[in-house]
Amino acid sequence: MPHSPAARTRPAVAALALAVLTACSSTTTDTGRADVKLPPVGAAWDYQIGGAYTPPKGVEIVSRDRADDPAPGLYNICYVNAFQTQPDEKWPSRLLLHDKKGDVVDDPEWDGESVIDITTAAKREAAAEKVGAWIEECADKRFDAVEPDNLDTFTRWPDLLTADQATAYVALLAKRAHDLGLAIGQKNTGPLATRRAATGLDFAVVEECGRYEECEAFAKPYRDRVVVVEYEDKGMAKACDGFGDRLSVVRRDTDVSTPDDDGYVRDVC
Repeated sequence: MPHSPAARTRPAVAALALAVLTACSSTTTDTGRADVKLPPVGAAWDYQIGGAYTPPKGVEIVSRDRADDPAPGLYNICYVNAFQTQPDEKWPSRLLLHDKKGDVVDDPEWDGESVIDITTAAKREAAAEKVGAWIEECADKRFDAVEPDNLDTFTRWPDLLTADQATAYVALLAKRAHDLGLAIGQKNTGPLATRRAATGLDFAVVEECGRYEECEAFAKPYRDRVVVVEYEDKGMAKACDGFGDRLSVVRRDTDVSTPDDDGYVRDVC
């Protein structure tokens, strides 16, 4: 199962934004790939990484965990946790990030999640090979795109990881996705949106850009090819007021639960 995403906070992302934006030139052109299908701009969508269910009427885009099947007839995005491990996954110790004391770096917000080591080219290649096998599973299931989660991990451990390492690693995943005929989305991490030429990413999947007032950071470089999920009323209001007529925006509960759950929430602009 994928983790519920909303508890993450992003002060580190904001702190790094100026440095990254200064170092990188912006691009507003699409990747121009004719061999991948991109999500429709501004289409209704649903975020179902907590469990698949019949999409509400009018939905054209849906994101689901790689363990689930795509929704027939819709544009389907496949969720893959690419920068941290899932509790049921087995990773060799050499591909897990270790701190200066030699201990494996675990994410305190999510039980059973360790950080993948992307600090060297060899480790990035090895990790991308493992995650690439999951991307291949997404392609075999006939998903249209892949959503590699936790791109922003480097912002939470800035003493151990860098933006350049994250860029190089996600570029490997982008190549694998494109080779399989899949589009690939940037997950959060506004400071890296200007690095499209280096990452090869095609669109963006963004959590709470209304709440954090960063929707434009994704909308401009991706030419509004952005799908947004908000988890709070205020963030939803901001996203709808500023970008509801441009981007795909949905309000979900923090557990991204299914309709049979008491905590299920879904709303649109």
